[in-house]
Amino acid sequence: MNTFPDWFLRALAALGVLIVLTPVFGWAAQAVGYAEPLENAAKETGAVGSADPVQIALMPEYSVSGLNMATGTLVSAVVGTALTLLIATLIGQLLATRSDA
Repeated sequence: MNTFPDWFLRALAALGVLIVLTPVFGWAAQAVGYAEPLENAAKETGAVGSADPVQIALMPEYSVSGLNMATGTLVSAVVGTALTLLIATLIGQLLATRSDA
């Protein structure tokens, strides 16, 4: 018996496709010279030199040390998606139990 809503499996499949395509997105971003908008703003305002870098990151720059860029980006996407889904599910269950009370 399926306990998931009809849309859930389709959404999971769509996320899977996006995860598989993650290395392509990483390659394309590098090919066009994409930079994060916040980094661009910091460069234009001169804030780059006075910034204190944050050294705490699960996967800095969407990479995993010891893996090439494409594989590291893929692993980063899988871990990030799984953590996001886990947190969203836990929050949803918490809200559902509160509304039942």
